Amino acid sequence: MTENDERLRKVESILITLDNPGEKSLTYADLTDRYKIKVDFRNFIDVRKVDHREFRKQKIDILAHTAIIFTSRHAIDHFFRICEELRVEIPIDMKYLCITEQTANYLQKYITIRKRKIFSGNKTAADLEPFILKNKNEKFLFPCSNIRNNAIPDLMRKHGIPLTEAITYETVPADLSDLTEVFYDIICFFSPSGVHSLMHNFPHWEQKNTRLAAFGPTTAKAIRDLGLTLDIEAPLPNAPSMVGALELYIKKANNIA
Repeated sequence: MTENDERLRKVESILITLDNPGEKSLTYADLTDRYKIKVDFRNFIDVRKVDHREFRKQKIDILAHTAIIFTSRHAIDHFFRICEELRVEIPIDMKYLCITEQTANYLQKYITIRKRKIFSGNKTAADLEPFILKNKNEKFLFPCSNIRNNAIPDLMRKHGIPLTEAITYETVPADLSDLTEVFYDIICFFSPSGVHSLMHNFPHWEQKNTRLAAFGPTTAKAIRDLGLTLDIEAPLPNAPSMVGALELYIKKANNIA
């Protein structure tokens, strides 16, 4: 959070650059209820599927692998879609590594979890490191987007463990033309792709008094690399979520005890 009092202005509106998660957004709704702040949701990223014909060009033999690493629900959805299109049946002894327990639980949409070997971390690639090292002789497949976080590939490279990256979907900037005349006090970003989408849609965008918030170090870096001011950075030691970091900032900016 910046200590620059010149930018510390009253907050009345926030744009979350994700889809509205519905009931799960109750924490954002709390900001509206407690501080009378407008909170809108708008995903800055569109997901485009890579069909089986495009996938074949990558010359990847899915069944030549014995363990699959998943870091998102999108990766799970599009991997199993590709398998269905290619009529590939995943063997029951396939191992699955998921970045979080929530991601692991999402697998039950496609497989019977109790019959499979699944390992899940808490939040980061480092959580998967012990399992990967214990099973370094497995042949690892990493379904991902054309734009992906470097954490998993870097981890595997660090230990000299082969990894096959399989692009099963693409993330592209959403059309944000309807936001041209819409202004928010704070815009919250959750990935470098979201930041790049803003600049793709509005290459001459000027930050002025708009405060920017970032979740995670790679998102924060993407903002700073563009020469923009990062006002709110999450997670914080005393605020592990974006909502928590926003609340701390709002209390200070709106002079709330």
